[in-house]
Amino acid sequence: MDKLIKIHSLDNVMIVTADIQAGEHLHIRRTEYYFDKPVGIGHKVAAQFIESGGKIIKYGVPIGSATEDIQMGGHVHLHNMKSDYIPTYTYEKQYPGDANPSLTNQSINQVL
Repeated sequence: MDKLIKIHSLDNVMIVTADIQAGEHLHIRRTEYYFDKPVGIGHKVAAQFIESGGKIIKYGVPIGSATEDIQMGGHVHLHNMKSDYIPTYTYEKQYPGDANPSLTNQSINQVL
């Protein structure tokens, strides 16, 4: 079973179908991908180099933009992409000790 699948021929990301371990090499369609960090099932990896500002294509349509250069095989997630359609929301407690988190619109860099 392949650990990576490309859903649509226009996609520039592939979906992880089984956990990838750090140090793992995968060969997909005559291309070798090396992973220096683990990537979990369901996550995206770059099928090719994606330049900062470039569109992230999944299902044959753009789902967002790269916020930094993403190397081929690089993990594509909130740390290096953003939605072009909706703000990125995170839950954060409004006040220290607050048991009820409120929905806030923050830069993902502040969260990580």
